[in-house]
Amino acid sequence: VKAVVLDPRNDFNVDQILEEKDVQNLIQFCVTRLLDTRSPSLTTIKMQVYFDTNYASRAELLNEQHRVMEERLAPVVRHITNSHPHVPEEMENVYRKIINYVLLSSDLGSPTDIEVVREVTAALQSVFPRSEMITFISLNRKNKEQQLKNLAMLVTGIRLYNKECRKGGRGIDNLPAILKEAILSATQTVDEGLNTCHTVAHQYTALLESLQEDQHRCTQLSPFKLREALFGVRQYEAFLCILLSDAITSAQEVEKMNVQFTATMEQLKNTAQNKDSVDTREVFPLFIALSNLWTSFQDEMLLLRFLTNITNDLQQFWEIQSQLFPEEALTSLLEGVTVKSDEERIRETMGTRVNVSDFKNQEWLFPETTDNFDQLLIQYHGFCAHAIGVRGLTLPG
Repeated sequence: VKAVVLDPRNDFNVDQILEEKDVQNLIQFCVTRLLDTRSPSLTTIKMQVYFDTNYASRAELLNEQHRVMEERLAPVVRHITNSHPHVPEEMENVYRKIINYVLLSSDLGSPTDIEVVREVTAALQSVFPRSEMITFISLNRKNKEQQLKNLAMLVTGIRLYNKECRKGGRGIDNLPAILKEAILSATQTVDEGLNTCHTVAHQYTALLESLQEDQHRCTQLSPFKLREALFGVRQYEAFLCILLSDAITSAQEVEKMNVQFTATMEQLKNTAQNKDSVDTREVFPLFIALSNLWTSFQDEMLLLRFLTNITNDLQQFWEIQSQLFPEEALTSLLEGVTVKSDEERIRETMGTRVNVSDFKNQEWLFPETTDNFDQLLIQYHGFCAHAIGVRGLTLPG
């Protein structure tokens, strides 16, 4: 609707309330646009809508994931915190619920795997024997919830330590290794997409320039459609850049966490190994640190799955785009045309100044003569506004 109303060719006055016939016209224009299967700009709009409604930042994704996890655990937590057992059988039932909570919240192994359940039970008993249930049920609701969280982290830390010492760890994947490989694969996929994007954008730009110099050069090609396609390619490139930046952030985070995890594990080994008795004040914080780091690894796995899905889904819009201008057709059209990359164009114009007197109807702002230039909102993704407005080309500014 926005695209149709703002298109000056459609004669809508955005400052006036639409009359009935205007509404009918608007509907007709929109339907016509939506049914155009060979429109590069419609593909771009669909891609923008897809990205706007599906993409989320790291913080948003993780907040949502933690909220979903808490909702999933809420019934179990309620059952435990609302229970007031009096007889041993009821106590045992609540204790089993705590084991279940610890298992579900750590997401390490299947709750139906008897070996995993045994491991969790043994780890829980070492830090929270059944004899402490009497103290636990006397706590208020908030303290119970906090203790449940602490117990879950302690058990997770113990299980990770046992896995390291080859004394357990069933159902626990080697997340750091999996992440390293997955991040590399995701980064390569986005990189390849960007390289293809750059090649096609440079070819479209070169073709459009040659058509502007000689309009009869190629009659079977619509400059308008090619220009729309160029904007689509540049939009796809912008989205891939966001995803690549996220993948790089993930890689950096995982690297930092790996260092911390290894150091914490070494510290724990030095503290706990070959000792008859261990001070819980020394080891408990280390178990909790291991658990928190592992949760961060799990978060990164979630983020990476999300990144991979978005990258794969964006591919469909790119494929529609490339069908309009197949590679073979482009190759023949580009014969005798010089294709320049963005970097080459920037190098060629580096140091060249705009001569303001050449442009009667435009105002030019220069960094050295404009107040607070660095705080101005630079639009068009760094592309030259003049090139877009006058020539319909996305040239790097």
